[in-house]
Amino acid sequence: MIITPWRRRQAWLLGLAHPARLLTVAGTVLLLTACIGGQPSGDGKDAAAGYDPAATVTLTWWTGQTEEFEQIAERLAGEYHAAHPNVTIKTSPGAPTTDDLLTKLSAGFTAGSYPDISYAYGNWAGDLAASGRTQDLTGFVADPSFGWSEIPEAARTVATSGGKVIGVPALVDNLALIYNKKLFDGKGLAYPTDTWSWEDFRAAAKKLTDPATNTYGTAYSVSGNEDTTWHLWPLLWQNGGRILDGTKPAFNSDAGVRALETLRAIAVDDRSMYLDQTDEKYGPLFNSGHIGMILSGPWSLLELKDAKLDYGVAALPGVDGDHQTVSGPDLWVLLDHDDANRAGASRDFIKWLTSAEVDAKWNLAVGNLPLRSSESTTAEFTAYIKQYPGGQKFFDNLANAKQARPTVPGYEVMSRNVGDGISKVLQGAASPKEALDEAARKSAGALED
Repeated sequence: MIITPWRRRQAWLLGLAHPARLLTVAGTVLLLTACIGGQPSGDGKDAAAGYDPAATVTLTWWTGQTEEFEQIAERLAGEYHAAHPNVTIKTSPGAPTTDDLLTKLSAGFTAGSYPDISYAYGNWAGDLAASGRTQDLTGFVADPSFGWSEIPEAARTVATSGGKVIGVPALVDNLALIYNKKLFDGKGLAYPTDTWSWEDFRAAAKKLTDPATNTYGTAYSVSGNEDTTWHLWPLLWQNGGRILDGTKPAFNSDAGVRALETLRAIAVDDRSMYLDQTDEKYGPLFNSGHIGMILSGPWSLLELKDAKLDYGVAALPGVDGDHQTVSGPDLWVLLDHDDANRAGASRDFIKWLTSAEVDAKWNLAVGNLPLRSSESTTAEFTAYIKQYPGGQKFFDNLANAKQARPTVPGYEVMSRNVGDGISKVLQGAASPKEALDEAARKSAGALED
């Protein structure tokens, strides 16, 4: 699946316009919190205790897809039903866009009309876990037959909140450096390598920038949404910083200031960074040859294929040899209806859907990276990397995704505050220290609630 910059999976691959999350996200989190009613996440029971695999069950699956890929989901649901005639799976997108699913789930929790399985962005995990409606899957995925360790560690971490596994990764990705070979050749520059530092990146961006042709060395979203925020996290980690200290903001440390200063220098001092106010423009501008380098994910490969651009992919620039990246996995969240047969059947279906064999019919079929390491030797993966040059590099780069964004209630609010701060800095309206301190102050209450 795909979504613009930070989630281009669903805007590009699914044919959606990018639904920038804007301030409605904060309102949705507040609505979700209001629906919780002070309940803890789970009551210690196993939602599937007493599950009868032979019981007749109807499951509701909110796929988060638009028409083309909803049809694939329907076919897979039918395939599962053919092998398990007692289990009927009703599929639907669940909401007009994937971004709307959180609002729909929140309202459903109040009305008691939520699904058994829902697609969810990984950064919703903390708020969904706090709803008390998610199943605790910790013991389920620990069974050796599930193959939990085959899924990248960062993705497994995102599926975990408060020490409990609340979902199973639906897809995995990461950020890397994608560059236009023609623009590098035109300036006589050597292509980026996996050992580049941020100083190397800055120097190349400056040389690639050409006002006469409206060409920029690189680009960054200043829309203030998660696309703005999550691009900062790798630099923070590479500088030795942390996003949180428990539930307290820690991103405004010296490491955070150094990280944001790296970006500020490129944007403000060098003026070699295209600042995208909407986060919908920098991808097409790269594809059309007006931006030399972008920091993006495997979802970009779909449009690059259509653009017929001669491009390359390298690991993110690093600090002292540390090339950590960030992964933005999305989830299949399994929800509890106090019905052991529905809970057990939903688990069995998701285990089947995310198996190496079936994942090839889902993720690899629609241009995503495989979920499992065991898929790297399959014919389907060989076909994928042939169809999408750079796919192997993104798959290998999963090893550099060593940390995950926090899965705590309030992350969405914090992300908006950090994104707003980054946007101010890159547009010359604040210093890194001022902006990060302000974001920390604004976020403290949301994270501690």
